[in-house]
Amino acid sequence: MKKFAVLFAILGLASTATAEGDAVKGQQAATACAACHGADGNTPLAPNYPKLSGQRANYAEKQLHDFKSGERDNAVMAGQVANLSDEDMANIAAFYASLEPQFAAVPAKYIEQGERLYRAGDKATGIPACAACHGPKGRGLDSAAFAALGGQSPQYTIEQLKAFRDGTRANDANRMMRDIAAKLSDEQMEALAYYMVGLH
Repeated sequence: MKKFAVLFAILGLASTATAEGDAVKGQQAATACAACHGADGNTPLAPNYPKLSGQRANYAEKQLHDFKSGERDNAVMAGQVANLSDEDMANIAAFYASLEPQFAAVPAKYIEQGERLYRAGDKATGIPACAACHGPKGRGLDSAAFAALGGQSPQYTIEQLKAFRDGTRANDANRMMRDIAAKLSDEQMEALAYYMVGLH
């Protein structure tokens, strides 16, 4: 019963922490974002920049707030969000949520292990199924501000999993991602990242 109470508390907090944005206004506010993340949110420049297209609005908005507050440490993004208002952040998040992500073929060598970890986790090492929070198709969970992962750049995903594992990224609720990433090997991270690029 306590587990359910904690989950509902997290869901409640996440859903009240963000506002509903305007995608049309968000497109205008996101003009500068296109330089790194692409006009359609599919990041044409560098594979270690995240794709933002199709990202859950609540998740994206939370990340923008975390960059601004310093809870998520990134000098480049801190500078980009410094002058954004709460309304701007909600609108930008709504804009990227309205776009379609691009997916890619999954290299055959990652399919079996990646799918197993994503859908079932690893009981032996206590790794839960990614699908439990991020959904069977990798679309995330808006009410809890859980990220959409389907189609995400594998290099970016690996970088973030390693950051959670070593503690350089620590803006996850109740250490959820840090605790999970601590149990993942480099090989498992790679398999998951390349499996999720085609997940939809």
